[in-house]
Amino acid sequence: MRISYNWLKNFIDINKTPEELSLILTDIGLEVELLEVEQSIPGGLEGLVVGEVITCEQHPNADKLRVTTVNVGAEELLHIVCGAPNVRKGLKVIVATVGTTCHPTNGEPFKITKSKIRGEVSEGMLCGEDEIGLGTSHAGIVELDEHAEVGSLVKTYFNMEDDYCYEIGLTPNRADAASHLGVARDLAAYFRSSTKPVDTSDFQSSDATGTLVEVLSTEDAPRYSGVNISNIKVGESPEWLRTKLQAIGVRSINNIVDVTNYILHDLGQPLHAFDADKIAGNKVVVRRAVEGELFKTLDGVERKLAAEDLVIADAEKPMCIAGVFGGEYSGVTEGTTSIFLESAYFNPVSVRKTSKRHSLKTDSSFRFERGTNPDITVEALKKAAILIAEVAGGTVSSSVVDIYPEPIKPFEFAVNYRRVQRVIGKDIPAEEIKSIITSLGIETKNETSEGFDVLVPAFKVDVTREIDVVEEVLRIYGYNNIELKSQIKASLNTSEKPDKEVLLNQVADFLIGNGYREILSNSLTKSDYLEDDATAVHLLNPLSSDLDVMRQNLLFSALTAVGYNQNRKNGDLKVFEYGRSYNLLDGQYVEKQLFGLAIAGRKDAEQWNNAGSNVSFYDIKAAVDGIIKRLKVEGIRVEEYAGNYFDFGLSYRKGEKVLVSFGSVSKANLKKADVSGPIYFAQFDWDLLLKVIKKNRITYKEVSKFPSVRRDLALLLDDQVTFDQLRLIANKTERKLLKEVQIFDVYKGDKLPEGKKSYALSFVLQDEEKTLTDKQIDGIIQKLIINFEKEVGASVR
Repeated sequence: MRISYNWLKNFIDINKTPEELSLILTDIGLEVELLEVEQSIPGGLEGLVVGEVITCEQHPNADKLRVTTVNVGAEELLHIVCGAPNVRKGLKVIVATVGTTCHPTNGEPFKITKSKIRGEVSEGMLCGEDEIGLGTSHAGIVELDEHAEVGSLVKTYFNMEDDYCYEIGLTPNRADAASHLGVARDLAAYFRSSTKPVDTSDFQSSDATGTLVEVLSTEDAPRYSGVNISNIKVGESPEWLRTKLQAIGVRSINNIVDVTNYILHDLGQPLHAFDADKIAGNKVVVRRAVEGELFKTLDGVERKLAAEDLVIADAEKPMCIAGVFGGEYSGVTEGTTSIFLESAYFNPVSVRKTSKRHSLKTDSSFRFERGTNPDITVEALKKAAILIAEVAGGTVSSSVVDIYPEPIKPFEFAVNYRRVQRVIGKDIPAEEIKSIITSLGIETKNETSEGFDVLVPAFKVDVTREIDVVEEVLRIYGYNNIELKSQIKASLNTSEKPDKEVLLNQVADFLIGNGYREILSNSLTKSDYLEDDATAVHLLNPLSSDLDVMRQNLLFSALTAVGYNQNRKNGDLKVFEYGRSYNLLDGQYVEKQLFGLAIAGRKDAEQWNNAGSNVSFYDIKAAVDGIIKRLKVEGIRVEEYAGNYFDFGLSYRKGEKVLVSFGSVSKANLKKADVSGPIYFAQFDWDLLLKVIKKNRITYKEVSKFPSVRRDLALLLDDQVTFDQLRLIANKTERKLLKEVQIFDVYKGDKLPEGKKSYALSFVLQDEEKTLTDKQIDGIIQKLIINFEKEVGASVR
């Protein structure tokens, strides 16, 4: 939302600079995101002064040039060469002195320099209107009034004043501040003053009957006001009105539409002007649309209306979607001579739904759907009528229609001084609290020493409770004026740590970012999928033979989803599920939270230059390791999987309990689920994972300034020796300097003895306090070799 600094002065006296006011607006909750200078003429005529031609002689070396001396109020006259045919002695002119930047109507800005023109010195330029952006004429220099003061600024002569425009990030709850009056109201509260009243004293009503109005849906249009204005002449708006709208980024259309836009941004009340001669039956009907009713809007699009849409219609057809968008047929054109001007309060919910349904967002709908002021419709109508009379010559030709059967009551509740002070954290004087509240337009009554009752006007849609009043007081009093005490008391957060929902979202985001999709399966399954019938939870009254038991794991839920997709030619899958398992243990029903993921098919989509490789065990391992790393789980012990889920796989243990198992789903289970393999699956014990994470502590360690060193070893080992065993031996051998152990090559073949294999390992060493020496490094490697030989019978190749 854009707000003009000069426009605000219509409502409140301001003695602050635009920059100072920017900080104040932000402090009171109207955050200024941008402050920029607005000039009606590019360059704002800066640096241009009024001069008087003292002498004007023929240029000795050019027939069309004149050599002049010009008085600009300085100690010495300026010598300026000019080619304008109308330059003459005694003329008051616009002078661009040396150093001034001129902004022409067409072309790029240019800077005036001292120069020689055909041998004569020129110390400036006498300006034509196209050379400084005043107009398009190039016939000669601008001739000023003979009474113009020499040496004065040209911008002062033309009564030009720079404006400053604030881009305010208006929050959705602050509908009351969506206008210059609304912003001025907040500033008046801050300065403990008041806004200037809206002057409609020049409004002259008529006793004649104008357009008839019938409101059939008072629920959607609680208040509807209107008036007829005749004898208008549609045309271009005067400069002052165009300048006002231009400053806030609104394009000028014509004088009638510009007035309605002006009132919208001035008072916050949207208006709509209908061509009165096009209103069939001279009757306006405010009603719900007929389902499927067609209506062509101002943008030329024919739209199908819904029965919930509120329309402004005549005796035959819709003319406008109420509060959202006007119609093509009934709008104001160059030939319009009389209008019916509408000013209404529409139900915010109705406008919001209609705006969303038709994907139409306008300045009017922006305000109506947040809540406008139902008490200002007639006042806005009168001010608009006054302006239309000024800019389009119109006269009011009817009495004001105002249909308001059930006036909207203000919000009424009690405010306690002590509670306000306690929430804010400062003993603000009771009189100041009341002063702030009343300066915001909120009435008070039933005052006692403890507090008072408030009557909050309907336009303050976000102030409905005492705590809302506290917020109003705090933002106007100033957050910066609440001192921080030396000791701050705060209640302890009793929410569960870690937050399982947050962790679940972290894991889900990680997997989705790697191409996985979440699935949600039925907890009921069939007996064929049971892992152990003795611990199964059978249903006493099953829905079918396929849904007769509660699931004991997530494996077959994943296989069912994979099979469903494979049968529909969608075999490339990455899925995960968060769900429960159900068992009967020692006579007690036990629920366990699990997290499973499955992959099948190709790793990447098939391309013309790449057939795509299939997923493998290492893809599911990468996902599991990624989750472990994402949740910062350490101290994992790796062992081969022992169970019925997989043909081969691994289990990660934390202590004596299995945290996660993963691998290639066994052929028996694939056959049981009637799916094609290979399929890789992993299942986390989520409950155990939460317990593990709860004990984690995040620590920070400064990045070492000293370099790391890598050494490699190739070891001949028995087949049954695992990398995890070697890693544990290495970490136990050197706890301080060994930072990383990796395996980068595995070899089995006829060149090695039977039952043997070769592992190539890398060791990264680093001292965080000094640079390692070769002697230290060699010593550590020798210790590793000795311990590998001693504990697993390894030998260096």
